[in-house]
Amino acid sequence: MATPLIPDMAVFQRKLATLPLATYQAGETVLSAASTTGRLLILKEGAVAVVKEGLEIARVTEPGAVFGELSVLLDQPHTADVRALEASQFHVADAATILRIDPIALLYVATVRGDRAGTASRQRQSGAP
Repeated sequence: MATPLIPDMAVFQRKLATLPLATYQAGETVLSAASTTGRLLILKEGAVAVVKEGLEIARVTEPGAVFGELSVLLDQPHTADVRALEASQFHVADAATILRIDPIALLYVATVRGDRAGTASRQRQSGAP
């Protein structure tokens, strides 16, 4: 995912590669609504469903998608479940640490969050699910 806010995406990608990886199998819960993990999960590969109050609100397959950012940024529990639809692998970061010490990570999370909000707004306007 290219972004004008991050001048050297290759540097960020190298940093991601140093993070531990977590793998979830199809059907496993990656994040649970109302839980607080303090982790940012960055999709490396796979597919997940975001489910809120029993309703699937999104399917995500794009590498680089970030999960858990709202919980961390707002210091609140997760607002939705994230479930693996197929074997999925994530880079795992301790959110408080990475966002405090790595301004590029903070910019990346903010950019991804902004892109997601814009996409959701466009989908609502067009009537798409």
